[in-house]
Amino acid sequence: MGQTKKVTARGYRWWQMVFGVIAMMAISSPQYVWALFTSDLERSLNATLAEVQVTFAILIVAQTFLSPCQGFLIDKFGPRLLLSVGAILTSLSWVLASYATNVWVLYGTYGLLGGVGTGIIYVGVVGLMVQWFPDKRGFAVGMVAAGYGFGAIITTFAISAHIAESGVSSALFVYGLGIGVVGLIAAQAMRRPTSDEVDNLGQVQAANIETTQSYKSSEMLKTPVFWLMYVMMTMMATSGLMVISQMGALAENFGIHDAMVWGMAALPLALTIDRIGNGLTRPFFGWLSDRIGRERTMFIAFGLEGVAMTLWLFTMDNPVLFILLSGLVFFGWGEIFSLFPSVLTDTFGTKYATTNYGFLYTAQGVGSVLGGPLAAYLLQVTGSWMPVFIIVIAMNFATAILAKWWLVPMRQKFMDQAPK
Repeated sequence: MGQTKKVTARGYRWWQMVFGVIAMMAISSPQYVWALFTSDLERSLNATLAEVQVTFAILIVAQTFLSPCQGFLIDKFGPRLLLSVGAILTSLSWVLASYATNVWVLYGTYGLLGGVGTGIIYVGVVGLMVQWFPDKRGFAVGMVAAGYGFGAIITTFAISAHIAESGVSSALFVYGLGIGVVGLIAAQAMRRPTSDEVDNLGQVQAANIETTQSYKSSEMLKTPVFWLMYVMMTMMATSGLMVISQMGALAENFGIHDAMVWGMAALPLALTIDRIGNGLTRPFFGWLSDRIGRERTMFIAFGLEGVAMTLWLFTMDNPVLFILLSGLVFFGWGEIFSLFPSVLTDTFGTKYATTNYGFLYTAQGVGSVLGGPLAAYLLQVTGSWMPVFIIVIAMNFATAILAKWWLVPMRQKFMDQAPK
């Protein structure tokens, strides 16, 4: 009977991953296809680009800074109910935005509702994966995070064509309904493992150490090891989000914007390759971390991004290298969304994993501020990209060093002092 339960639980969890990937793909479009809407929204709402772009800032802030509350609600009421709510809110954010007649309606619908809805699903699905896959935690979180990174590839061209044919309002309404239906269906299949199932899911692999305790967020927030992880994730988020938010400006400044490479425009080609690299890195480095350890993998990945960004800075006027090295930068960055949730759960346990990751995920919001408007302000003040790149490259190498020589002993000390 025990062996049957073990086989059943281990088989069922892969379906959890499949539906988790589907849910993540459904909610990826609000972030990744936003650029398709801005020009039409400027005209239809009689607004400036700066006014329209506030919507995107609200989306990211609501998605990240509300994640501790979202994680708490998921832990309290269960993933099926809350993920369903998340899918409905995400759908409503687009459907209601299709009727927007001014930017304030857009802020409240696409921005606020969309951020809350996508945040619930993102944090909830990651929280489920760390519980269902103790023996493959990095890989499982990487797979669903890759779903978020890859999802918009499916919708980008379809939405672009729909806008060209029927306008932005029609696209928001039609695809908003589609997002809701897909997300809602996926949510019905999601649940936590039972205590019996957890006992039969295997143990974390030998390369990683895992606590036998489960710490509440109030306990976690009092530990130095959590705040070290928070600082590390903030620095890495800043680095990647600086590139995401400034890619167009970088291409313009270095004369790449109108260049052609292999018969294609350089910037869209770079963005496509970046998205692929950003998706592939999440399961790859997650899988690697299951085998050689989280901190060792962080050292490799973060160091790789630091090297890639250094080479990129000094060769950015070469269109081919601009494209290839930007892809390598993202391959060294996107894995933060598989490594940090995994090492956090290894350290603080699975029972409150969703709420706990909600607190760590706010580092993404801090990074969006540091890597977006503050990086742009530094460029404005200095008139050069060099100071911006020096800071983010230093952040990459510093985080790699912290992972290997600070996080390892700090986590080990925390584990040794934990009650048995």
